[in-house]
Amino acid sequence: MGLQDKEIFRDSIGTIDDSGKRKFIFPKKPKGKHYNYRTYVSWVLITFMVAAPFIKVKGNQFLLFNVLERKFHIFGYPFWPQDFHLLVISMLVSIVFVILFTVVFGRIFCGWICPQTIFMEMVFRKVEYLIEGDRAKQIKLDKQPWDAEKIRKRVLKWVSFFIISFAIANIFLAYLIGSDELIKYITEGPSAHLGTLIKLLVFTAVFYFVFAWFREQVCIIVCPYGRLQGVLLDNKSINVAYDFVRGEGEKGRKKLRKDEDRSALGYGDCVDCKQCVQVCPTGIDIRNGTQLECINCTACIDACDAIMEKTGFEKGLIRYASEDNIERKEKFKFNARLIAYSIILSILVGVLIAMLFLRNDVEATVLRLPGQTFQSTATTIKNVYTIKLINKTTEDIDNIEIKLLSHAGKVSIVGGELSIKKQGLKEGTLFVEINRDDLSSSKEKLKIGVFSNGKLIESTTTNFMGPLIID
Repeated sequence: MGLQDKEIFRDSIGTIDDSGKRKFIFPKKPKGKHYNYRTYVSWVLITFMVAAPFIKVKGNQFLLFNVLERKFHIFGYPFWPQDFHLLVISMLVSIVFVILFTVVFGRIFCGWICPQTIFMEMVFRKVEYLIEGDRAKQIKLDKQPWDAEKIRKRVLKWVSFFIISFAIANIFLAYLIGSDELIKYITEGPSAHLGTLIKLLVFTAVFYFVFAWFREQVCIIVCPYGRLQGVLLDNKSINVAYDFVRGEGEKGRKKLRKDEDRSALGYGDCVDCKQCVQVCPTGIDIRNGTQLECINCTACIDACDAIMEKTGFEKGLIRYASEDNIERKEKFKFNARLIAYSIILSILVGVLIAMLFLRNDVEATVLRLPGQTFQSTATTIKNVYTIKLINKTTEDIDNIEIKLLSHAGKVSIVGGELSIKKQGLKEGTLFVEINRDDLSSSKEKLKIGVFSNGKLIESTTTNFMGPLIID
């Protein structure tokens, strides 16, 4: 067999047959150490996902992404559109972290942390195993005619999937509108919020479609992260990998026969049982090397270790390893690329932390009223401004005063003193009056302070317009 024939698997994906039609995957239920660890991790992550919208920190929802009202809570801290620069830095930190993580550990995120994998393998797939049985029974059920047994099992599975999808959609909605609003909608009944119910059913349909039919195609076709790994990985990246040196030997893999000396015959430790293929949720053969479809779920590691233990061979024929580790027995080392990514990540994290500490609890914006010119008397110049105050804290701010910090002058607030409710926004109008003699140009830069109970809580700058001054 030539090299081209050996590499032909890279020209197609395991979920599409030769005619171009969808080929459904029926993976065998994984068992083993790594699968147990992944189960524990999934319990923690699912618990966090369900609980996060209902946890309150100083009255704030732990995680909230209310795009419509532009209200965001991250770990209990409120963020506003004015904090967009923090979001940009956070995204850069996330991107560099993902790049660094992928360069070192490959696509481990997909197998252990990705919500798609967590829900597919640890929730929906387990329900499927419970109702339809393991791989062999699922294949048999798929091929048999629509008799009473098949209708009963399929309907039970579909209804279960819909209920789970509806629950996930409700949790997703809690992240968008807030858990308090969600509970309010539920207690008031669907008839009072029909529009929200329709949107909720749309989300449910999307989740149902993904987990009941589209499944592993999300990882193979849709997710851009799988494409990124082809650029980010190198021979030193640690992946779920097949030890081809040990597994193939001189003559390749071969079925195991009783009392044979495989080393003398030149065969490797791989007994060609295909258990690693049967448990793969994306339908690939890990023995073909690193592939786009592999999500590093470790199911093949557990399956192979179980066979190695039964046949008396050493475990680890499939394991976490780099290509250089398998081929040259080299241990993992930090190279120049990893050091560069680490330095960039450290700088970005430092900048983000510094900006979070420098972030003000109150933000003020003072702008001259559009279309209005200055008013002048013999001794003074007066301009009118709009002021916008944002309270990012969980407490009301009262007795707000506006004072000039850079010039002597008078500030008058229309309506008297201002106050802002917690996490609220207040808009108002104010007049600034300055003596002519204190102005040095027709466009003066003013520094304005916002005080609460006599304490400076924020400062901002604006322009003050006046008559043209000729020396």
